[in-house]
Amino acid sequence: MRRFFGFLLVMNAAANAACVDNVVLVHGNTGSPGDFNNTYNELLFRGYSASQIYRPSWGSKTCAACNDHHGSEETPVATALSQARAASCTGKIDVIGHSMGATLAARQISKLGIASSVHTFVGIAGAFRGLWTCGTYPFNVLTSTCGAWGLSISSPFVNSLQTQVFAQRAYSIKSWSDQVVCATGICTVGGVHSSTVPGEIGSSTFVLGHFGLLSGTPITQVNLIQ
Repeated sequence: MRRFFGFLLVMNAAANAACVDNVVLVHGNTGSPGDFNNTYNELLFRGYSASQIYRPSWGSKTCAACNDHHGSEETPVATALSQARAASCTGKIDVIGHSMGATLAARQISKLGIASSVHTFVGIAGAFRGLWTCGTYPFNVLTSTCGAWGLSISSPFVNSLQTQVFAQRAYSIKSWSDQVVCATGICTVGGVHSSTVPGEIGSSTFVLGHFGLLSGTPITQVNLIQ
């Protein structure tokens, strides 16, 4: 009998789940879905169900220099975006990406041609204009992460992002003390902070490090997609 009532409670909770955009959370280079735990818990607190939150795991977990935005890294993110979109009760999804996960998610949205189905895109500590630590393409490009499909300044991949639209509305969350994006002491490329999402309509700036921008801003993240 207890199991029966427990089943009824679960079914009732599912029936009463709010119809909101499904959310895709994309971790950064060598990261894991658990990096978004604070955001995940904030979403649950706001009434999202676990089934409305997608957290793909992508790329090598031990070789940061091996990962880029082309090939096997694409598949888990593309699959999550497609599944979230297909299952969304609103027909729309929201996407939040951290670091290289932001640029990887942007690439997949563009490649899949689903920007019109993305209500909100939030890039956290992304390098949409490249990383000075990667050099300027094609010079001093020694790893996949900094190569043609990587984050060297003016790489073909980075250049391709500048003319793309990734959502109905896009935002960035950035810092001027980001240890990765601003590792050389310079955060800007061409006078624009590299974490600026092309076409964004707003940006939130925090005095936090690269990983603190993810773990320390869950309320801001969820506010931006609602």
